[in-house]
Amino acid sequence: MIKKYVFGKPMDTGAVVAKVKATVPEGSKIGELTVDEKNKTITYIMPPKARIYGLGETVRGINKRGWLYISNNTDNPHHEEGKHSLYASQNFIIVDNGDGKCFGFYFDHPGEVRFDIGFTKSDVFAVSAEDFDFSLYYIEEDSPLEIVKSFRGLVGKSYEAPLWAYGYGQSRWGYKNASDIREVRDSYKKLGIPLDMIYMDIDYMQDFKDFTVNPERFPDFEAFVRDMKADGIRLIPIIDAGVKIEKGYDVYEEGIKNDFFCKKEDGTPLVAAVWPGKVHFPDFLNPAAAKWFGDKYKVLTDMGIEGFWNDMNEPAIFYTEDHLKEVFGELENIKDKELDIWGFFGFKGLIDSINNNPEDYRRFFHEFNGVKVRHDKVHNLYGFYMTKAAGEAFERNNKDKKILLFSRSSFMGMHRYGGVWTGDNMSWWSHLLLNIKQMPSLNMTGFIYSGADTGGFGSDTTEDLMMRWLGFSIFTPLFRNHSALGTRDQELYRFERSNDFKNIIELRYALIPYIYVECTKAINENGMYFKPLSFEYRDDERAGEIEDQLLVGAHLMIAPVYEQNKTGRYVYLPEDMKLVRFRSYKDFDTEVLTKGDHYVKAELNEILVFIRKGHKLTLTEPAACTDRLDMDRCAATIEF
Repeated sequence: MIKKYVFGKPMDTGAVVAKVKATVPEGSKIGELTVDEKNKTITYIMPPKARIYGLGETVRGINKRGWLYISNNTDNPHHEEGKHSLYASQNFIIVDNGDGKCFGFYFDHPGEVRFDIGFTKSDVFAVSAEDFDFSLYYIEEDSPLEIVKSFRGLVGKSYEAPLWAYGYGQSRWGYKNASDIREVRDSYKKLGIPLDMIYMDIDYMQDFKDFTVNPERFPDFEAFVRDMKADGIRLIPIIDAGVKIEKGYDVYEEGIKNDFFCKKEDGTPLVAAVWPGKVHFPDFLNPAAAKWFGDKYKVLTDMGIEGFWNDMNEPAIFYTEDHLKEVFGELENIKDKELDIWGFFGFKGLIDSINNNPEDYRRFFHEFNGVKVRHDKVHNLYGFYMTKAAGEAFERNNKDKKILLFSRSSFMGMHRYGGVWTGDNMSWWSHLLLNIKQMPSLNMTGFIYSGADTGGFGSDTTEDLMMRWLGFSIFTPLFRNHSALGTRDQELYRFERSNDFKNIIELRYALIPYIYVECTKAINENGMYFKPLSFEYRDDERAGEIEDQLLVGAHLMIAPVYEQNKTGRYVYLPEDMKLVRFRSYKDFDTEVLTKGDHYVKAELNEILVFIRKGHKLTLTEPAACTDRLDMDRCAATIEF
């Protein structure tokens, strides 16, 4: 059961698609929640055993209790425990009281929202926003899974990626030209490691301009795309939010002519900077501007491109012209002065304030639903509406083809148009564990096609970290190895144990029929592909505390190894299960383990998979790419 409550004058964010008649609250109570309009806060007193789920992509654990989470889409690659915001805002909460009762709610608000879940007071969950203009959807069902199902019916069906997008993708910021990309293809091919996608970061563009290709680095780009696809490999280019200010550049000229860029209060376009230097930001919240920008993807789809990743769309800001002038003015005032500790901190703060400054997000405006709105009031919608613009354009211009699309920034509703990856993580063991914990929360909010940069984007990965991370990522729908310029090269053929890597990737391809079917089922039934154990074993307190083991589809449980120098791990089984210890898709052993605690060996090249009672796992024969995969060609069936 879903009830809608309206406070103030909320904006229609586009997140909700179902029609729900508004209910007038009786007094200050909405179910288990207490509304304090004077202090702009909604509170809930949490029982000692209550677990709090949701919020999609965040730091910390699956149970959100004990931290302050702030919905404020933020370009910050340092995803440490102390952060409060990442790239996404998905304001959906599930409360499992611990007494068999549960409820959920969705806080539909496009600006900053604070979820203080036992951070200030250990038993108080407080939701607050600067502007108390929002719609609140309150959901009562008998279980967390039923709450998820009801919520997903409210916000609409999740995006479906093409089958080939479940293959393995290799990416790196730094593939400078066609020769670099051919080297990647040839090196994987030489070792017989399956590969479906090679990603193209900002290097492919002409001077970092959207919808351009550098003709010197990629001569006859259309023929190059055809050549790669003949080998079963799709090229996936990046698209950024900022449009370079340059006379003669058609995207810039058209945007200026048609008034499609975000403007300051005085009516002039905001001048910010990202990769190409000075840019304007398209006003994706303006339907005409969104349609124009979305149709620009056709420049590349007409050349044979079948997939994109949208980036820098929080939007990320290196600096704005206005704030940079302010900083230089302040620096001039302290030039040649002796800096004590406070002076030094002030100086450092000035420099650090240049990028992604909160004040810069108050400098520009949108035309949203016919109303002029300051950006910070709708900040969390920007990446959603960029991806929505692309998704709607693909429906217009590529009707007979599924296009791969995923984004860094997101908000509820974007799940209908594309998937997400979790942004610029680091090559840290802790980020492998974070990746494991983020997946169920993303699934709750409808982002089924999701994953992280396998091996880590920033910092230098290691062979063992890459192997363990792959051991988890072979189950994530979005399966991409991506790394940053200046870090260690981490293509799989760079490492000594290339045959072990080949075995892991082949196992992924053997699993694709299972993964694809279970993801499709989760999409069509408003369910979850990744689930925490507590969602299935609700009466098992131990299961409720475990966050490093996940249910994958209807048949499997996984228990990844995520610590360095480990040759096994402790696993808790909430029921009898059959352990499959994979070394490859055709080299594995099995044993039945009873309910309870077990220490399970797992060498570096081994992957632990548990089959639930009454279920089976069917593996197909792997192939060099998904186009050559025979989904019905059985390699093995393991039953319990």
